[in-house]
Formats: sequence, structure tokens, C-alpha cells
Amino acid sequence: MGFLIGGIVVASLGSQLAIPDSIYRFISFFLLMKIGLTGGIAIRNSNFSEILLPALAAVLLGIVIVFISRYTLAKLPGITVPDAVATGGLFGAVSGSTLAAVLPQLDSAKIPYEAWTAALYPFMDIPALVTAIVVASLYITKQTGKTSENVEIWPIIKESLQSSAVTALLLGVALGILTKPEPVYESFFDPLFRGFLSVLMIIMGMEAAQRMNELRKVAQWFAIYAFIAPILHGFLAFGLGLIIHKLTGFSIGGAVVLAVIAASSSDISGPPTLRAGIPSANPSAYIGASTAIGTPVAIAVCIPLFIGIAEVMLGR
Repeated sequence: MGFLIGGIVVASLGSQLAIPDSIYRFISFFLLMKIGLTGGIAIRNSNFSEILLPALAAVLLGIVIVFISRYTLAKLPGITVPDAVATGGLFGAVSGSTLAAVLPQLDSAKIPYEAWTAALYPFMDIPALVTAIVVASLYITKQTGKTSENVEIWPIIKESLQSSAVTALLLGVALGILTKPEPVYESFFDPLFRGFLSVLMIIMGMEAAQRMNELRKVAQWFAIYAFIAPILHGFLAFGLGLIIHKLTGFSIGGAVVLAVIAASSSDISGPPTLRAGIPSANPSAYIGASTAIGTPVAIAVCIPLFIGIAEVMLGR
């Protein structure tokens, strides 16, 4: 958070600081590869039959959250469809920091959960980002004059999957599953992760500050959405988790993890992916909504809320 604010401050003061785009692209690739590797390693070390239903639920949630934003936030005054869809994509994707925050709190509360629940990250993250890019691309294509009959969805999906950001995520997942990258993961990706993330946050803060005047026109609507959305998404996910609990014995703690990752909004994979995939969207809108309000609500409200519900359900 501090590095994002630092980027906003230096840009607001008119600083000439500039980080080359090539460095930004490398940092984005590094961070997305690390996230993909984390998920892939966790999947490889798990029994996939146990993951199947929770993974399908994660995919469904990532997609549905984008459409919730498309048909609610986009209907509010002054908000463009690309901005609303990008916001939905960011809130449908997953925050690594929020995921990291919930697991130790579950441990402290002595609520059991499956070790592979962290592997649900890419199952929600990637579908949300791809869906947002596809929905925005379809909308923009229609706005340029094509009728809905002339819009071909598959080429857009293919282009989205071939984008550098999504490719990096998928490559990391595949390598984590099919190889044993732990040595390079532990010696290279893991130690440098937070440092590169801090640089990315500075870049995002600088870009957000440069477009802050645009955000002021619609800030109140993004603020309201960013407060309500994490709680709504969390309850949707927790409900699905309880259904899976009844069907398969998926733990209550696992349902809490599913709820929290649905409540979170991406602070790593989302911004660079959406910046590249929906260039017409305003980063100060969707990043500002996520960072300033969405993430604090997910961590300070949703984590204790769903852990408290789990404790009641477990009779504590």
C-alpha cells in the first residue's frame, strides 16, 4: 500500500521519474509467473479429485463477478462499460496478500482447511481476467459498428489467452504441475517477489495519479461498489462452499478460504493484465477502487466475518 501511495505522491508533485516500459513488462512477467508457479505446485501436490468441485466453483465465481459488475456498476451515471468490466475483472481476480492473510488466521482459530485451497487462486483469477477482457472486447467491437451477429467470440478468447500476461500465468501453472520447479522457485521467484511487487505498485500509483481527474467524476459510485462488492462476492462463494461441503465433505475452513478469495480483489495479476487487455479502461478507477477500499474491506471485514460464521457453525 505504501509504495502505491508513494507513486501517487511523486506523480502528483510533477516528478520526472519514469520507469521504462521494458522494465514494467519484465516485472509483470515475473510476478505472474510466480503466482502461476505457486498455484501449479499446490495443484501437483494435491489429489485433483478433491479439488474438482471447489475448482469449478472458483471458475464460476470468477466469471459471475465480472457480469455482476457489467450489469450493475456499468448502469450507474458517468461510468463507462470498459471501466465497469475492468473493475469486475479486478474484483473477480484474486489478491495474493488477502489469501496470505486468511490462512494464518484460520490456523490461529484452529479451523481446519484443506492444504490445497491456495491452489484455487488461478481457477478464479484467470477466468475472471479473461472474461473481463473478452466482455470488454465484445462491447468495444460492437461500438465500432459491427452487429452482434458479426462478432466472433473465439478469436477474442484466443487473443486473450495469447496475451503476455495471461500466457505468463498459464505457463507458470503448467510448469508448476508438470515439472518440479521448487529449487528455482525458492531461490529466485520467492525471494524477489515482494521487491518487484513494490516497484509495480509505484508504477501503478504513478499511472493512477495521472488519471485522477477522471476518477473524481465518478469516485462515489466506485467507492460504494468497492465497499459492497467484497461482502456480496464473499457470501456467494461461502454459499457455494457450503453446498460443496454437503456434497463432498469439503471443510468449513475451505469454504472460508473460497469466500475470502472471492471477496478479495487482485493486487498482482489483475492490474497488468487489465492494463494490457482493456487499454481503454481507466486504471485510476479500477485500481483505486480495489486498493483504497476493496482490499481493506476484504481483510478487515470479510476475513473476521467468515471466520466468525465458521466458528458458529462448528459450535464454538
